[in-house]
Amino acid sequence: MTAKSKTSTSEGAPGAVWFRPEKQSRTKPLLTQDKIVSAAVELLDRDGVRQLSMRKLADRLQAHATSLYWHVSTKDDVLDLALDAVFGEVRLPVESGPSWRDDIIAFMAELRRVLLDHPWAAALASTRPLAGPNALARSEFVYAALAAAGFGRADVLAAGAAVSNYVIGSVSAESVWRHQDEAGTRSALAEHLRAREADYPALAGNFPADGGDWQAHFDRGAQYLVAGMAATAGLE
Repeated sequence: MTAKSKTSTSEGAPGAVWFRPEKQSRTKPLLTQDKIVSAAVELLDRDGVRQLSMRKLADRLQAHATSLYWHVSTKDDVLDLALDAVFGEVRLPVESGPSWRDDIIAFMAELRRVLLDHPWAAALASTRPLAGPNALARSEFVYAALAAAGFGRADVLAAGAAVSNYVIGSVSAESVWRHQDEAGTRSALAEHLRAREADYPALAGNFPADGGDWQAHFDRGAQYLVAGMAATAGLE
């Protein structure tokens, strides 16, 4: 894309940073986009998305707020760049595993690990296009694994979306619960269901008062998901 190229993406919309020409500087700046992104991730990990501002980011970098705008145009730019930096922490295997199922399940576990390290990232990922180089490289890995396994084009698209949506949705919920009184809330809910067992017998009989094991639930759900993907696509 050249400097004169245009897209339908609004200049200030989430994801716009990926479709905008990169600014060029004739001198080596003291402040760089990488430094801005690194500081942004630190602030987001500490305070969350709502608390992030360009002024707070500038203070963190000991810079003037206006100096940030040479490198990023909006707060959405910062969020997109920070989110892609997080996706860059997701390690991809050097070699394929014994089967495509192993590769997909290992990827899901690794993506979950990284997103849990950054509690703001999963919820944010569901609100914007994941078009940065790191996110695209991870999507390419998933799509390539599915295509090589024999999934057709439509199945690759549906299965690829199912993989990312499962991880992002699961981590979004777990991240929220981690910042609440999960034990107290779940205990109260379990008691509430037991008192109404006649109305909700399945819930009352199966709801764990202690909340269960997030990791175990995730792993089992991943197995269900991959098995369902294979069955739907007619693959072993």
